[in-house]
Formats: sequence, structure tokens, C-alpha cells
Amino acid sequence: MTLTCRPGCAACCTAPSISSPIPGMPQGKPAGVPCIQLDAQLRCQIFGRPERPAVCGQLQASMEMCGSVDDGGMHARAWLTRLEDLTRPG
Repeated sequence: MTLTCRPGCAACCTAPSISSPIPGMPQGKPAGVPCIQLDAQLRCQIFGRPERPAVCGQLQASMEMCGSVDDGGMHARAWLTRLEDLTRPG
């Protein structure tokens, strides 16, 4: 089953750290910080463009990550935060 992003979620643009450069964030972004490329509707302004970090395109919505109900991204943020914690060096 293929999921599409839910409006107003933006969990994957906030919860994980991104180590590669993002336009406006040349050092990437730390976990828990919203990407500067999110617009007022919480949509990516560089979606599908070459300057979008590869890691962003590799993260795909899934039932495991997003949950079965639209909860405003709470499930996805918790899931991604836990993944971030489990993969943090040190």
C-alpha cells in the first residue's frame, strides 16, 4: 500500500536531522528543527528540485511511520524521533 503525505504533518521535515546542505541551511538541520524550506502550509518549497537533499527523497511515507489515522503528524514525529535517537552516534 502506497501512502501519500498528509496535509499539515511535516514530521519528516522536522523530526530527523539532515546532515547535507539545504538551501538556506548550508550545514543541514538538527533533529527537531523545522526545515527552512517548509512553507506556511507545511509543504516543501524545493520538492522535486535538484537542490533538495537526497535523504529527503529517500524517506517515503509508510503505515509504520505515519500511523493509520491522521493525527496531525504526532505518530510520525514520535516514530521519527525514536529512529533519530536509535541511530545517533555515540
